[in-house]
Amino acid sequence: MTQENQPSEKPTVRTTVSVPRVDYAELEVLAERKKVSVAWVVREAIERYLHAEIPLFRNRDDDSKGD
Repeated sequence: MTQENQPSEKPTVRTTVSVPRVDYAELEVLAERKKVSVAWVVREAIERYLHAEIPLFRNRDDDSKGD
């Protein structure tokens, strides 16, 4: 399904990051335990980090961020 067909989804940007192998192995363990992809675990971690760093300025339902 394309991004345009998912109106409830926020627009996304693809990125590439390098992580130490040991950290990636832990991400794989977490993903397997939760039955999700490693990408999902990383997105969840980023979201939690951003909420912790800027809780007063971040609104989960705000689709206008980054515009």
